Amino acid sequence: MTDLNGAARLTFLGGAGTVTGSKILLEYKDKKILIDCGLFQGLKQLRLLNRAPFPIDPSSIDTIILTHAHLDHCGFLPVLVNNGFKGDIHCTYPTKDLTEVILMDSAKIQEEDAARANSHKYSKHPESKPLYTTKDVIRTMKHLEGHELHEWVIIDENISFQFKNAGHILGSSFVELKTKDKKFLFSGDIGRTNPMLLYPPKRIEQADYVVLESTYGDRIHPKTNVKMELLSVIEDTFDKKGILMIPSFAVERTQEIIYLLYQLIEEEMLPPMKIYLDSPMGVNSTNIYNKYHDWQNISNFEINRMYNDIHYIMSYEESKAMVQDSNPKIIIAGSGMVEGGRILHYLNNHLENERNTLLFVGYQGEGTRGRSLMDGAKEIKFFGEYRKVRCEIRSISSLSAHGDQEEMLNWLKGFKTPPTTLFLNHGEPHQADTFRVKIESELGWDVEVPSMNSTFIINDI
Repeated sequence: MTDLNGAARLTFLGGAGTVTGSKILLEYKDKKILIDCGLFQGLKQLRLLNRAPFPIDPSSIDTIILTHAHLDHCGFLPVLVNNGFKGDIHCTYPTKDLTEVILMDSAKIQEEDAARANSHKYSKHPESKPLYTTKDVIRTMKHLEGHELHEWVIIDENISFQFKNAGHILGSSFVELKTKDKKFLFSGDIGRTNPMLLYPPKRIEQADYVVLESTYGDRIHPKTNVKMELLSVIEDTFDKKGILMIPSFAVERTQEIIYLLYQLIEEEMLPPMKIYLDSPMGVNSTNIYNKYHDWQNISNFEINRMYNDIHYIMSYEESKAMVQDSNPKIIIAGSGMVEGGRILHYLNNHLENERNTLLFVGYQGEGTRGRSLMDGAKEIKFFGEYRKVRCEIRSISSLSAHGDQEEMLNWLKGFKTPPTTLFLNHGEPHQADTFRVKIESELGWDVEVPSMNSTFIINDI
C-alpha cells in the first residue's frame, strides 16, 4: 500500500454511476477494508466486470464488511475467495443467514444457465461456465462472522466499527466505522421512513464522512394505498380468468407481498385465487424471517399466521407442473428483475396470453429484462429465443424498500453537524446528480458523486 502519511483513501470499485456491484475500499495505515462486495447486474458492460480482473489483489484485502444480503452487495464474495481473499467477512446475524441463501441460489442459477446454454448451444463461447458454483459458496460461508447491532468490532488498535439498523431488508445495517480520529458512515441501502415489516432506519447525529445511496435520489414515492393497488390488480386478473405472475425479490419484497395478501384474506377481500410461492430462495428467506422476530415491527401473532395460506413450491417437478397449469392463480417467483430463476419458465408459457398479468413490485435496474418490460418492450429474449409480450404489464411503484429523495433528505437532517464530505453512490447518474443538487441547495453540504474506480484521499485524519 502506498504510504498515505496517516491519511485514509476511499476507492469506489462498484456501485458508482450505477445501482449495482457495490464495493467501497477503505485504506487506512496498513489495512484494506472492503465495504460490500456486490455482483454487477443489468447492462452487459457492467456484467462483464464480474469476469474482469479485480482492480486489486483480493489476497491484499484484510476484511470485508457487508451492509446487507442483496446480491448487488454480497454476490461477488465467492469470486474474491476463489482469487485469494482469506480474511473475515463481518455482518449482522440475519445478513449471514440470508447471504448463504442468496449466494446458493445465485450459484445454482448460474450452474443451470450454463448447463442449458451448453446443451442448447446458444452460448457464444465454446463452453459456458458459471461465475461460481455451490461448492464455492460453501467455502465462502466459512469466512462469515455474525454480529449484533451496536456491538463494537475491533479490527486493530486504529479501526473499529459497529452496525446500526438501516431498515432496508432483514439484517440491513449502516456501518459506523471509526479510525483513530474520524468517523465514517456507510449507508448500504437505506430503508423507508415507515417500513412495512421492519423498524425504521436509525437516526445518526454525527459522522465526518458519509457514503449514502441515491437509488431514488431524483423522485418521491407515490403515497398510495399499496394494499388496494394490489387488490385491484388481482381482481382485474381474476375477472379475465388469468394468472397473476409477480417477479419478486426473495428477501423483503416477497414477505411484504405475502403480508399484504394475508391482510386481504383476513379482511375477506381477496378473490378465490390460490397463492403459490415458487422460489426455493423465497421459501428459505421466509424461514429466516421467522427466525428473527425481534427485527420486525409487526406482532408475533401476525408473523405466525401470515404464511398459512401460501403454498410453497420447492421441487423442480412441482414447479414444472405448476408452470403447465393455466388455471387462475397468483404466482410469486424470482428473480425480481426477471434476470433468471423460475419466473422465466412462467413467462415462457404465459407471457403471450392476454388474460394474464405480469406485476412488477420492485426497482428494475437498467439493462434488465424487467426494465425492458416496464418500458413497453413488445418482445424479450430468454432461453436463447425471443418471446412476444401479450400479457398485461402492471407495476406498484410505491412498494420500494429504498428511501426516496424526501425520506433520505429528512434522514440527513438528523445530523447535528454536517459531515466534511457526503459521497453519493448506488444511483444512476441522473438520480445521484439530482440528489446532489437538492442536498447542496437545502443543506449546504459538500457533496461528491464518485465515478467508477474514483479515489478520494482523506487528508485530515
